[in-house]
Amino acid sequence: MNAIYILWLRQLKRFVRKKASIVGALGQPIIFLLAIGFGFSPIYAKAGGGNYIQFLAPGIIVMTVLFTSIFTGLEIIWDKQFGFLKETFVAPISRLEILLGKTLGGATVAMIQGTFVFLITLIAGFRPDLASLPLALLFLFLVAVLSSALGAAIAARLDDMQGFPLIFNFMVQPLFFLSGAIFPIKDLPPALSFITKINPFSYGVDGLRYAFNGANVFNPVLSISVLCGFTAVILAAGVYQFSKVQL
Repeated sequence: MNAIYILWLRQLKRFVRKKASIVGALGQPIIFLLAIGFGFSPIYAKAGGGNYIQFLAPGIIVMTVLFTSIFTGLEIIWDKQFGFLKETFVAPISRLEILLGKTLGGATVAMIQGTFVFLITLIAGFRPDLASLPLALLFLFLVAVLSSALGAAIAARLDDMQGFPLIFNFMVQPLFFLSGAIFPIKDLPPALSFITKINPFSYGVDGLRYAFNGANVFNPVLSISVLCGFTAVILAAGVYQFSKVQL
């Protein structure tokens, strides 16, 4: 447990020291919230959907957590290239502890960034049910751990940083856009409906939306179960990939 804590604390210290990155990471969520949120709000209202900001805000918060925590993988590649990961691997700790420390550290950083964006959505007009805030934090934490573990598992297979942006563009962004964060997932064409149902982040967005607005497509218990199940699978895959790393 001490090794997990040290690796977790290292992630937080790196985050706090990179003040420019903290501010820079808020740029994309703000653009999405303002451009898409207020741009599509009149159309969404005319279609009978109600207040689009109320619908969009949970998706933007999940986007922040997903994009921030997935870059845990980039830090692992950085540690590979500069020798820190090699020193960690020769320490008398299991690779599961290393993965958990990295994953929990990345998830915590993502949760902090998600909290900042949540406060911004309040300024933009989002009015959530704060009584369900503990449930919202649970869903947000599960999304953060899942995406952080996914980033770590991917990074274990990569040897240079140039490959990571390709993974981000061709896998992570589609996972976000097909999660129902921007558009409702009811009454979709069959193929698109199937994709959203097998996308674990659809359950994270839907669960967070349920916690804040009371609106949901999936049963909240099912959403929690799916997120926990996918997290366990990704962590197992990450441990396996870490066991194959040669430094």
